[in-house]
Amino acid sequence: MPKAHAEAVHMVETTNRMGLKAPGILTFIISMTVMLAVMFAKYFNATIPGLTGEATQFTGLLVAYAILMIGCLVRGF
Repeated sequence: MPKAHAEAVHMVETTNRMGLKAPGILTFIISMTVMLAVMFAKYFNATIPGLTGEATQFTGLLVAYAILMIGCLVRGF
């Protein structure tokens, strides 16, 4: 491989990296708590305010995943 091509490939690889990291413990606990609340409401028929219908349960899982995703993407969160 020519040297100029190798340098160009190396430049592209270094500029396109995402800064992913492990989420903080607080972010992980909040996400897991929301997810477990939705699971208990769905499968064990627990009465949890705000998680009564199928759409709200899906929204609850989406919120739990969004919290976890933001915790992995944003530094210091």
